[in-house]
Amino acid sequence: MPMDAGQIKSLIEAALPEAQVTIEDLRGDGDHYAAMVVSPAFKGKTRVQQHQMVYQALKGAMGGELHALALQTAAPPDA
Repeated sequence: MPMDAGQIKSLIEAALPEAQVTIEDLRGDGDHYAAMVVSPAFKGKTRVQQHQMVYQALKGAMGGELHALALQTAAPPDA
């Protein structure tokens, strides 16, 4: 069963409490999402490290319940 946008957002916010998370269902099928995650926790991290932090927040759902996630991450400009 696919994950809904609210579940994805909740998991990310639980792991990165100061993050601003935006989720978009790309196809309306509940299976292909885009996420924009801006978090002070990303400061000084490479893009790969930032993405790894988000994937860890999803607790193994990527590739199973969550089929596709186009992920963008950034630290806030003032972080």
